[in-house]
Amino acid sequence: MEHESWVRMAVFFGVFFMMAVWEVLAPKRELGYGKKRWPANVAIVVLDSLVVRLALPMGAVGAALWADEHQLGFLPMLGLSDIWMVVAGVILLDFVVYTQHILFHRVPLLWRLHQVHHADRDIDVTTGLRFHPIEILISMGIKISAVVMLGVPVLAVVLFEIILNGMAMFNHSNVRLPRWLDSTIRLLWVTPDVHRVHHSIIVHETNSNYGFNLVIWDKLFGTYRAQPEKGHDDMVIGLPNLQEAPTQNFMWMLRLPFQKLK
Repeated sequence: MEHESWVRMAVFFGVFFMMAVWEVLAPKRELGYGKKRWPANVAIVVLDSLVVRLALPMGAVGAALWADEHQLGFLPMLGLSDIWMVVAGVILLDFVVYTQHILFHRVPLLWRLHQVHHADRDIDVTTGLRFHPIEILISMGIKISAVVMLGVPVLAVVLFEIILNGMAMFNHSNVRLPRWLDSTIRLLWVTPDVHRVHHSIIVHETNSNYGFNLVIWDKLFGTYRAQPEKGHDDMVIGLPNLQEAPTQNFMWMLRLPFQKLK
């Protein structure tokens, strides 16, 4: 725990670099906008990090420490061993993120924020970092509430945040996996081919494959879609009403939730 920040930072840059290189060596699709989008996508994650650090300096880890000190939450009542507490905590937080993702699609005010993520007209490793700062704050508030109510152990929170961050970059990446490997991984986890469907311009595909890490929630609750209708090479990425918008402009991204759109 003493080195938690450094570990998270090392994993972040390690996964980002690995996926960026993989995208060059074995890309899945030919990107229309490519690296032109990177400055704005990277800038917004820097802003997100600053906003969260200033507004919620203790974050979910601090909430877990506080809940443990006061013996709060559901999990401590079950009398599980330490290892099973951590496993249960990670799985339950993954379900919380799946449910939260659906809310950001179904609730109009939340969708106005979340469309910043979906407005990207290409999908690669930087898309997994592209979220409006207000959405990040709301997401952190939901996560903190879940950590306290469930009594998730500190180690589980740290592991979950590392896994979620790494998996978000992995499953947004424009990388080609052998078919057998993709089929094997997607038995339990979200692959780039699974999540790419979620970024399709076709609405019923956008409203599917909500998971970021475990794919079991989509399969269990009927939101799983195996492949895009037009195939991965021919599918259109983004939102239908924003295909002509300057979606790679940083200030446009920040203003988007407050604009009147058709």
